[in-house]
Amino acid sequence: MASRDQFQRFIFEHSQVRGAWVQLGDSFREISGQAPYPASVRQLLGESLVASVLMSSTLKFKGTLSLQAAGEGSLRTLMTECSHDRHIRGLARFDAEAVTGETLDDLLGKGRMAITITPDQGQRYQGVVPRESDNLADCLEEYFERSEQIATSLFLFADEDGAAGLLLQRLPGHTDEDDDLWNRVNHLAATVEAGELLTLDSETLLHRLFHEETVRLFDPEPVAFRCSCSRERTLAALESIGKDECYSILEEQGSIDMDCQFCHASYRFNRNDIDHLFTGHTLH
Repeated sequence: MASRDQFQRFIFEHSQVRGAWVQLGDSFREISGQAPYPASVRQLLGESLVASVLMSSTLKFKGTLSLQAAGEGSLRTLMTECSHDRHIRGLARFDAEAVTGETLDDLLGKGRMAITITPDQGQRYQGVVPRESDNLADCLEEYFERSEQIATSLFLFADEDGAAGLLLQRLPGHTDEDDDLWNRVNHLAATVEAGELLTLDSETLLHRLFHEETVRLFDPEPVAFRCSCSRERTLAALESIGKDECYSILEEQGSIDMDCQFCHASYRFNRNDIDHLFTGHTLH
C-alpha cells in the first residue's frame, strides 16, 4: 500500500475559522507495530497520534507537542509526540491480560492526561487535559476551551491499518458572520464518517464536506515516524540518574544497556563511557 502520510492546513477565506487535516498510513503501522497492541489500545494510540499532529499545527515555533496519559486501568502509559516538522512517535504500555472495553475510561480508569509543549528554545509548558468525557476528542476540545479559550472541534479515527483526523478552530476576534460559519462547518464536519477520513485525499474530503464554503488549502506536508533518541540523549539520561547509580550498575552488570522505548534502538555504555561522562576524560 502506498504511503498516505500527509498533513495539511486550510482556512475558510475572509474569516477567523481555520482547520487542519491529517492522514497516517505507514507511520502509524510502523509505530503500532512496535508492540502487540490489542485493538482498543491500538485505536487509542492512533487517535492520540492524529491529535498530536493536528494540535502541533497551532505551534508558532520549533519544538514538539506531546500528549501523555498515565492510567490506573489496563492502559498504564500512553505517549505520543509530534515535532514542528511533522515527525511523530508514540507508545503505549498496558496489561495485556487486563485489557477490556474500548472507551477511554475503560482503558485508563481514573488516569491523568496532559499536553506538554517543548520549544527548542524557551520555556517548557504543560497543561492538564480534563477527563470529564469518555472519548479523547471531547477531552481535548475541553482543554482548548478552558486553557486556550479557543473553540475547537476534533474528529479522530483509527483502525488497524491507518489513522486520520480533522481539526476546526474559531480564533479570537471572530465576528457574528464567523459564528454563523462556525456553526455551519461544525454541523457539516459532524457528518464525516471514519471511512471517508481514512481513505479520501484532503481535497476530495474537504470539497465533499464544505463545497458551499470558500476553502483555501495550504501546501501538504509529509508526516513520518522519526525517533529523537540518540547516544548523546541517552548519556544525558544516565547523567541525570547520578554517578553513584551508574557505577553501581556497572559493578553489577559490567556495562549499562539501554533500549529506546519508542524505536527499540539499543545503546551500550562501558566503564570508559561512564568515566568520560562524569569526569570529562577517559581512564585507561
